[in-house]
Amino acid sequence: MKLNELRDNPGATKAPMRVGRGIGSGKGKTAGRGVKGQKSRTGVSINGFEGGQMPLYRRLPKRGFNSLNRKSYAVINLDRIQKAIDANKLDPSAPITEQVLAEAGVIRRVLDGVRLLGKGELTSKVTLVVTGASESAKQGVEKAGGSLTLTAPTVAPAAEA
Repeated sequence: MKLNELRDNPGATKAPMRVGRGIGSGKGKTAGRGVKGQKSRTGVSINGFEGGQMPLYRRLPKRGFNSLNRKSYAVINLDRIQKAIDANKLDPSAPITEQVLAEAGVIRRVLDGVRLLGKGELTSKVTLVVTGASESAKQGVEKAGGSLTLTAPTVAPAAEA
């Protein structure tokens, strides 16, 4: 099969309605827009306009903000780590770092670090080196006889003014 031979399945696409093409088409003359008025014309921009009344988006208070310095962590649960160990993707005898998790395909990418959460149960004794962990995750690792080391998140140097 070649790229120029690719076709959609029959019925997968539908031709767009051709408006304004005669009375017999069912969408002739006014093309389904009714008669006259601002909304029948092209370039109408009245989304959110409430006839001169203060619009809803201006009546409501603005709340919160998005931090420019927020961190985005890859999240993984204990049960996913155990499943990867059972599938021989991870070696429980070697330290399991963020890069090892990414190379094994357990997480997609490291982002600003990896945060360990406590869902599920860990039965293997492992040494984990991650950026962050919840209390339940720490208890789950220690309960299995393993150890958990937390590292500092990767911080980009702040721009000086």
